[in-house]
Amino acid sequence: MQLDLESLSEATSGAIGSLVSTTVLYPLDTCKTKYQAEVQAQHQRKYKRISDVLWEAIATRQVLSLYQGLGTKNVQSFISSFIYFYGYSYFRKLYLKRSGNRSIGTAANLVVATAAGVFTIVITQPLDTASSRMQTSEFGKSKGFWKTLSEGTWSEAYDGLAISILLTTNPSIQYTAYDQLKERILKSKISNRTGTKSSPEALSAFSAFMLGAVSKCAATCLTYPAIRCKVMIQAAESDDDKSTEAERKAQRTISGALYTIWKREGVLGFFKGLQAQILKTVLSSALLLMVKEKIAKSTWILMLMIGRYLSVNSPKLKAI
Repeated sequence: MQLDLESLSEATSGAIGSLVSTTVLYPLDTCKTKYQAEVQAQHQRKYKRISDVLWEAIATRQVLSLYQGLGTKNVQSFISSFIYFYGYSYFRKLYLKRSGNRSIGTAANLVVATAAGVFTIVITQPLDTASSRMQTSEFGKSKGFWKTLSEGTWSEAYDGLAISILLTTNPSIQYTAYDQLKERILKSKISNRTGTKSSPEALSAFSAFMLGAVSKCAATCLTYPAIRCKVMIQAAESDDDKSTEAERKAQRTISGALYTIWKREGVLGFFKGLQAQILKTVLSSALLLMVKEKIAKSTWILMLMIGRYLSVNSPKLKAI
């Protein structure tokens, strides 16, 4: 079976970009997640604003706890990004080959991106659940990955799976918008390319950053209520939560999370933390795509070298 080097190159560069952006922005991600996970009336809130989470970490001398769950999150980000970018690139090329078109339309791009997203979510959901619980644990009380998962059942490891699948529309909207904008910017460069095999065209770092920011901002605004519900469903139980066992169990469902937000915070509660979410996700996505674009050519060259090595040595490998 011949390796799809272009898809493999896309997956590798995307996964490395995800790893970098996750690590750089993780403290902000922890503050945002803990802020989103709290569902209380205005006068009962522990965190009035996202900066209160940071000040709590400083006041309790638990600044390093802002990195709790980083290892699990990095593994989840790397694996999910690799699978997503490989699937997205592979299915996109397959569609173009089967349809005979030279470019992919918006509707087809959304379908391809969603299919890649659903496949990724099913594989990586336990990692996502564990990292969310570790982030929302009390500072200094976070447990390791295996202990976090072993305390519950495998069905609990897939808490939020339904809403995670629903949220595949977020990266679908983002990468569809990004690819469509990128294609327009590179149209003149692509038309001038020769028929020889060369590395894929790449955006400048600034252009990739800006396109990533714009596309992610649009996707986040459209899907934010579902994002808030997902954080609630996956959050660790807080010592300050006075909810009954039945109420906490109900909050682990989409309908229960929606009802709790409506009851305690009203309509505006569905958009609590939107600014923090936009700041984090826009910076993260823009940084991911910027890194991905800058290393795409190097990754492509590396994949070509691997491909040539395998093709030259395949008779020898078969003989062995």
